[in-house]
Amino acid sequence: MRVGLLGGSFNPAHAGHRQIAAFARRRLRLDQVWLLVSPGNPLKPRAGMAPLPTRLASARAIGDGRRVLATAIEAAFGTRYTVDTLRLLRRRFPRVRFVWIMGADILGQLPRWRRWRDITHDMGFAVLPRPGYTLPALAGQAARRLRHRRRPAREAPVLADQTPAWVFLPARQNPISATAIRAAGKGSDP
Repeated sequence: MRVGLLGGSFNPAHAGHRQIAAFARRRLRLDQVWLLVSPGNPLKPRAGMAPLPTRLASARAIGDGRRVLATAIEAAFGTRYTVDTLRLLRRRFPRVRFVWIMGADILGQLPRWRRWRDITHDMGFAVLPRPGYTLPALAGQAARRLRHRRRPAREAPVLADQTPAWVFLPARQNPISATAIRAAGKGSDP
């Protein structure tokens, strides 16, 4: 089984998350995408963060329960950092081949993450564009340090089988952001 992991706060989950999950599932030839709803991001302030059950419900609302599933498995694991969550996922699901899915904004932040090189060494990943973040991220520290592992987008389907490797997947960019939704006071936009 091939599973894509799309982590985040999902504060709230919205149509942009649904779009990238569906796009990544097709392009990476995945059986499922799991929306990993974080109990708390160490790099984000807690102020303005909706409770985990509320965020999980918004993520479930954009999933279909079969191909795109929302989970709060990090809360169940008691992990705070992605590197620990990924290690436990591989241990718990040894037959699943995981691919990590992230937006360009995350690629730009990656050097601030705990043991980020271990993460990128142990799992293939796909980067999707984000308005305003893509070009700086592709020229940033993580992309430069990992340039020898980058594969052309046409090789995206093999990421579950090739580690360490990564691709940038050009895609139509969705301008929706959870920050803008919260600022407008709209809640989720499934």
